[in-house]
Order: sequence, then structure tokens, then C-alpha cells
Amino acid sequence: MDAFSSFFESQSRSRWSYDTLKNFRQISPAVQTHLKQVYLTLCCALVASAVGAYLHILWNIGGYLTTFACLGTIYWLLSTPPYEEQKRVSLLMASAAFQGASVGHLVDLAIQIDPSVLVAAFVGTALAFACFSGAAMLARRREYLYLGGLLSSGVSMLLWLHFASSIFGGSTSLFMFEIYLGLLVFAGYMVVDTQEIIEKAHLGDLDYVKHALTLFTDFIAVFVRILVIMLKNSAEKSERRKKKRD
Repeated sequence: MDAFSSFFESQSRSRWSYDTLKNFRQISPAVQTHLKQVYLTLCCALVASAVGAYLHILWNIGGYLTTFACLGTIYWLLSTPPYEEQKRVSLLMASAAFQGASVGHLVDLAIQIDPSVLVAAFVGTALAFACFSGAAMLARRREYLYLGGLLSSGVSMLLWLHFASSIFGGSTSLFMFEIYLGLLVFAGYMVVDTQEIIEKAHLGDLDYVKHALTLFTDFIAVFVRILVIMLKNSAEKSERRKKKRD
């Protein structure tokens, strides 16, 4: 009975209430201002990535070149001193545009199949990002940071699965397993990275450009996987409709 009572007591404590919403008070005003800068920069990076995807649709510029350019600009950004703020912001926007062009093939495919899928995938990603980030802010400090090790193991598993499928060949079921596992891993990183950014800001690390880059990477990773899942479901539905008509 004591075990059951302690269990239900812990569950009742974990429920959201008005006191839970007051957890924002544990975030200092300086950190709150920093988070506003981070999310504003993230929104600008998402707009830049949308521009990059649009340029790919117009001129078909996406490919390995834009992927390497994205990695190069990210390395350039991380090696640039924090006091060169304008340069680092410009590099972030450039890397976001290159990233959008690299994902442009998938975006173009979604537009050709069903444009509503693209909108639904973006809205779903934005809602998931808002929910997970809000959960990380409302939770107690450092509560989800322990998940970092588990998520790192998930990333290494994804890399080994991709390596094995490229050598031995992979099936559709294995590919979809990688997609779902990657979605779970990067959704977890949304929570962990948000809490890590808050902790770094409390310790004096107010590099909002680098923090926005971290969240942008999580957002794009989740968006791509949600879009792939929705495209697969849409293709299966269209095939079923064709079979019924035949």
C-alpha cells in the first residue's frame, strides 16, 4: 500500500497546475530575453530555409553542393568569434538557405503529390516544437538533461543502420524504422537542447546564434521525417483508391 500511495502521490505532483505554470519564474529576465532572441533568430532561419527551398524549385540548385555548402557555413559560423555578431547571423541565414535548398527535392515532391501534405507537415512540426520546448521550460531545471546520453545512443544506432543499409541494401520497412526512430530521437532533442540552452544561459553563455542553430537543426530533422511519413501515407492512400477504381 505504501508503494501504491507513493506512486499516486508522485503522479499527482507531476500534474500540471497553476503552480507548474509559475516555473517560468525560475528563468531569470536575462535568460528570458536571451530565449526571445534565440526564437526570433530561429524564425528568421526558417524563413531563409523556405527561400532556399523555393530557389531549388525554380532553378534546381539543391544537391550535394548545397549540402557541403551548408556544412561549410556551419563550420565557419562555429569558428567565428561571438563578437562578430552580424557576420555570424549572416552565416546562419546562409546555412539555413543551403539547408532549405538541400531539402528542396523532398519539398518539390510534396508539392507535386499533394501541397496540403507540406503545409500539414510544417504545422505539425511547429506544434510539436512548441509543445516540447514549452515542456522543457515548464519542467524543473535540468530535469530532462539526463536524456542526452540515451538520445546520443539513438543517433549512433541511426548511423549504424544507415551504414548497414547502404552496404547490404535496405528494405522499405527498415527505411521507415529509421524514419520513425529518427523522429523520436530528434523530438527528444528538442526538449534536451531547450533545457541545455537555458542552463548555458544561466551560466553566462548568451550566444543566441549558436543556440538558434541547434534548434534549427532539430526543427529541420523533425520536419523532414514527418514529411516523409505523411508522403508515404498519402501515396498508400492514392494506391488504394486506384485499386478500388480498377
